[in-house]
Parts: sequence; C-alpha cells; structure tokens
Amino acid sequence: MVEDKTLTVHPQGKRGVNISTQKYETMRSAISEALRGSEGLTYTALVSEVGRRVGASFEGSIKWYTVVVKQDMEARGLLRRVPGTRPQLLRLVSDENPPGR
Repeated sequence: MVEDKTLTVHPQGKRGVNISTQKYETMRSAISEALRGSEGLTYTALVSEVGRRVGASFEGSIKWYTVVVKQDMEARGLLRRVPGTRPQLLRLVSDENPPGR
C-alpha cells in the first residue's frame, strides 16, 4: 500500500518537501493546540510543546517535522512570526482576529 503524502509549502517560495500526510496532520494539530490561545511561543518552546503532545511514539525527528510543518502553516497564512519580538514568537493568525471581536 502506498502511503499518502502531502507536499508542504515554504514561506520564502523555496521548494517544499513531501511528507507523510498522517505525520503532517499529527504535527499540524499539535502545533495548533500548542499555540491556541497563547500570546505566542518561541520556536524552542513550540518544539517542546509539540513533543509533549505527540509523545515518544512519534517516528522521526520531532524538531525537523515541527520546522517543516511550521513553515508550511506560515506560508499558508495560518501562523505568523510576531514582529519585534526577541526571541521570535510564533502565534496562530486565528487568535489575532477571533470571530465576534
């Protein structure tokens, strides 16, 4: 059986990578959960939170998959880097413009 793949998008227009759709969805969900409702997380804190959510059973480098899916989400306008923050903070775009505000 052939595994479904997802071609990621890079925010700087570089070539994306094909990754397992199941791993993509797992990471995208974990990143969204980690960032939801927060004022933003550093990349290091995000990797830590994603690792806590996906657990030791995840096959592959949590750090690498977090980078690839984070970049894809950034390119698709789902998350963004908060300007003027040091270290750089990442935030879900949906948390910046919640419905009803």
